[in-house]
Amino acid sequence: MNKVLLLLVFISPGTSTSGLKRITKTQVQGFDWKNCGRPDAPALLKTLTVTPDPVSIPGDLQASASGSTSVDLAAPLPVNVTMEKEVAGFWVRVPCVEELGSCHYKDVCDLLTQLIPPGQDCPEPLHTYGLPCHCPFKAGSYSLPQSDFYLPIMDLPSWLTNGNYRVQGVLGTGDNELGCLKVSLSLRSD
Repeated sequence: MNKVLLLLVFISPGTSTSGLKRITKTQVQGFDWKNCGRPDAPALLKTLTVTPDPVSIPGDLQASASGSTSVDLAAPLPVNVTMEKEVAGFWVRVPCVEELGSCHYKDVCDLLTQLIPPGQDCPEPLHTYGLPCHCPFKAGSYSLPQSDFYLPIMDLPSWLTNGNYRVQGVLGTGDNELGCLKVSLSLRSD
């Protein structure tokens, strides 16, 4: 849906893994996004709004989104994520550490199944609006009206707590690229 939420999916709230720091207050500022694939890519995000700016974590946010896919999105559904952090005016690629950073995910469908077991209802507000949370995602248009979300306190790696970031996600591989999304944002933690 959006990269902030996608990023949060890979960082499970309340976990206590080594190298993670309990963040009591974080602000996400300057959130921006754009499609980065071909204009005729099968999967496109058409609209995305996130308010307020800055978003406080923990705290509430409102988001709406719309997108479409001209093909069914089914397993295996690979995603390549490239994350960069601005360091002294230069953009530095963040390596993949504990499945966070510039990582290749062989199958997003499998990750969704781990987060939301089959047979379990999709979380709100997806359930209310009849939006799927498991593969396959049928070809068609999807829309999430403005909805309220609560972002809880979470554990983040200490290197991810402050800075400017760029994240690019490419859905599919090689000649079978289905879509591409770029997001930029700043994180500021207390």
